[in-house]
Amino acid sequence: MIRKLLWVVVLLLSVFDVQSQSIDSLLLQETFCRKTDNPFIYKKKKHFWRAAGETAGLNIGLWAFDRYALNGHYARISWNTIKANFKNGFDWDNDHLSTNMFAHPYHGSLYFNAGRANGFNFWQSELFALGGSAMWEMFMESEYPSKNDIIATPIGGAALGEVFYRTSDLVLDDRASGGERFGREALSFLLSPMRGLTRILTGEAWEKKPSAGREFENPSYQLDVSLGMRLLTSHDNERLIKAGASARINLEYGDRYASSKKPYDYFSLLMELNVMKTQPILSRVEIIGNLLAKEVIDTKRCTLTLGLYQHFDFFDSDTIRTDYTPGVLEPCVVPYKLGTPASAGGGIMFRYQLPRFTLHVAGHANGILLGGILSDSYRYYHRNYNWGAGFSAKLNVKGSFPDDKLSFALNNQFYRLYSRNGYSDQDYFPHPSDPPADVVGDYSRGTFYHLEGQINYNVWRHLFLTARCDWFRRSTLYNRSVEISPSISANGFFIDSRQLSFQLMLTYRL
Repeated sequence: MIRKLLWVVVLLLSVFDVQSQSIDSLLLQETFCRKTDNPFIYKKKKHFWRAAGETAGLNIGLWAFDRYALNGHYARISWNTIKANFKNGFDWDNDHLSTNMFAHPYHGSLYFNAGRANGFNFWQSELFALGGSAMWEMFMESEYPSKNDIIATPIGGAALGEVFYRTSDLVLDDRASGGERFGREALSFLLSPMRGLTRILTGEAWEKKPSAGREFENPSYQLDVSLGMRLLTSHDNERLIKAGASARINLEYGDRYASSKKPYDYFSLLMELNVMKTQPILSRVEIIGNLLAKEVIDTKRCTLTLGLYQHFDFFDSDTIRTDYTPGVLEPCVVPYKLGTPASAGGGIMFRYQLPRFTLHVAGHANGILLGGILSDSYRYYHRNYNWGAGFSAKLNVKGSFPDDKLSFALNNQFYRLYSRNGYSDQDYFPHPSDPPADVVGDYSRGTFYHLEGQINYNVWRHLFLTARCDWFRRSTLYNRSVEISPSISANGFFIDSRQLSFQLMLTYRL
């Protein structure tokens, strides 16, 4: 696994070392593009039927794989299952948090990029994500359609889709040939498969042109790739320790302070992976992308920008101990789980510049349309979390000294989710052998708190030594009664869990 991670890092470092486009090359864009009112911006022609065909074809292909390769019971569809889906309507499903909060939004990103790759803008491509999700839910599975999927798949899919689409645009260069061209096209395909497929269908993947063929005007970006060790401790209020390898990818794209009316002209992406026994490989994904931004102050020392931002957050963990059985009012063995695939709100970006020091501050307040948070008691099928809606608040402070020799970052995040229609309302405690129940989980109020600090020291050119510390805390208030003993019961009680994480890594910055 470590060797595979190293190969991925090497490929990223080699392909992302791209040269800037000049304005002259922008004037030599593809013949299938049409010019807009701005002579330096070009827009692809829209191909609705190709985009719709790719969206439907993706669903049919995935269904065929599930049905004939995996022999999944959910893929045994017929006219009767389709009629049953329309008759029953939407339910809450019980898949893993990683399935509902990341895999399904990633599936939505493929629908989204079928539209993006065929000339449609951000908002128009969202309709392909919604249409593809509705087709899958109503026609392609024998299980009843899912309330959470019809929300998380298109909305979370737009966040992932636009990030991957714009990242793939950084890689492409239609001027290249030979091995370099193959490597760029292959990496672009991995980042945005539907764009790669469209380029193959249209012949763009091998057609050499006098311009780079990118769709966005040479945006600035900073990519940090980190490899190192991770140490987990303070698990379940015990001083247990677990160590393993860790990797992080941190991408900041565009100018965070520039005014913009185009979604995702600025975004940040953070992904964290583990090679540690009992821990999920993908433990964290965070995206913040601007939907609309306005620079309101721009002086020599100060810059202030206000905007509307979309957020995608995913935190996953598992136990580091196997000898613990929780009591009635004790936390489960998993310290935290959280996903918010449908979240947006207002944000502020502030920069203060001194001759030898730069300070960046960002604050966000968001509404969460759909989220999930760990439950201590709800267990059904693969599900150990509650669905909910609520809000979040984020504060990020970064500072750097001359030439980035030393830099630091402090990030503080707070999430609150309210779960309604819980099984406690119905006096129902599900068992895996019971039929599916259309409930969000526990009738509860869940809180997730994350505080992290990071220090980077430049040891040689683009190479940094990075030290990090993360503190996670999950706390849930349950609005139900439990029996502790024959004579004692508790009503409206808190259960919380926490974990500390330390990382020491080498970071290569592009």
